[in-house]
Amino acid sequence: MPGAGANQFGRLARSANSVPPLHRLAGIAVVLVALTLVTPFAFEAGGDNAFIALTILAGLLTIVATRLAERAPPERALWLVFGIGILLRAYVLLFDPLLSSDIYRYVWDGRVQAAGINPYRYFPAHEALAFLRDGTIFPHINRADFAVTIYPPVAQFFFLIVTWIGESVTIMRLALLGCESVTVALIMLLLRRMNRPVTRVTAYLWHPLPLWEIANSGHIDALMVALMLLGLWIALTRHALRGAVLITFAALVKPIAAPVLAGIWRPWDLKMPFVVIAAAALCYLPYLSLGWGVLGFLTKGYLVEEGIRDGNGLWLLSLWRLVFGEHQGDVVVYVVLAALVLLFKGFFVARSSDRTIASTLADINMLLLLALLLLAPKYPWYFLVITPFTALCGSLPNWVVSIGALLLSEQLDWDFFIPRMVTKSILFGGLLLAWAFTAWRARMKRTADVGLPP
Repeated sequence: MPGAGANQFGRLARSANSVPPLHRLAGIAVVLVALTLVTPFAFEAGGDNAFIALTILAGLLTIVATRLAERAPPERALWLVFGIGILLRAYVLLFDPLLSSDIYRYVWDGRVQAAGINPYRYFPAHEALAFLRDGTIFPHINRADFAVTIYPPVAQFFFLIVTWIGESVTIMRLALLGCESVTVALIMLLLRRMNRPVTRVTAYLWHPLPLWEIANSGHIDALMVALMLLGLWIALTRHALRGAVLITFAALVKPIAAPVLAGIWRPWDLKMPFVVIAAAALCYLPYLSLGWGVLGFLTKGYLVEEGIRDGNGLWLLSLWRLVFGEHQGDVVVYVVLAALVLLFKGFFVARSSDRTIASTLADINMLLLLALLLLAPKYPWYFLVITPFTALCGSLPNWVVSIGALLLSEQLDWDFFIPRMVTKSILFGGLLLAWAFTAWRARMKRTADVGLPP
């Protein structure tokens, strides 16, 4: 009987392998569509844990779909991949943001600027802004009664431009989807330059993280990723200074993009640091009437909320404290060491002699993963910065982190709460294991190539 069962399994496996990759890809597409269709209703009925379960399953299916797309006829596969990607985004756009209310602040900041007021001056509930309140945007703004905006100037420029077109959540999300279309185009251009299958764009278009955090929640990270990739593309086509300006703009949307500059800088290039500083200064210039107030809520509460000032939000430091206990000044020591690690890794990348596009993107990918590990954000949308690299690099650490980031949706406290330390340990512990496995596999491959015992 066991032998008969094994034979039956073998026949099923051979039968599955005989199905053309495009047909199997279409089958996965049907399942992904079904999962996405039920996710908003599962979230309403079962809370964020139901959302996490469904989206992580969708992420795992996306890994399989990406492999199949590489083996399918490119033109027909791309029609399917883009068709499903657009369909999923159109569907989730129909629902109000499920996981975050940040987008209401975006519209509000644009409205405040259109009224000629510095967005860093007042928190939304301040009486000076009472004439701007409405029943659609204002009631949904988080931290409205105490926090001025935290978003840097390039994000503010974007908010202003979009709200000139229309002051609605839908228009803001459509603008961010426009940014995402730039990201997708650049992913495909970079894949072509590396002579890799453009169908690997499936890894981005079908990935649940950008689907829900951009098309539904409408996070400004979409603009950051588009500017980052555009800057990289320009820099990699031998216009490094122009690329550096755009990457600086990306960092002035979300600072997590800043490590990317190391990938295009050379230690002997003294022009780039001055160009970066000048670009940043010019962007802040329109808001400098408040002096240091342009740093907004960052210095007035955000570092406390995120557990950075007390160290409780820093995963590696929290692990250290579990073993060795808490000590005075350990947060300062951790921050200094983390900065030194990033600087050392960034300098190593900048000095690298292998400057092919593939190696540069791999180095940048590693830098971003390292920055996320050291910073340990508690919100899933911070991890959007690495989602393009699931298509460009396709490494195991990328998949682990980008899919594992969905676990952080639990932190919204709308359902049974899993301690933050547990979810972060699964996420970042998975990253460390993925790095270790990748290093071991590379070592085994090198050993096999030279014919030596491991």
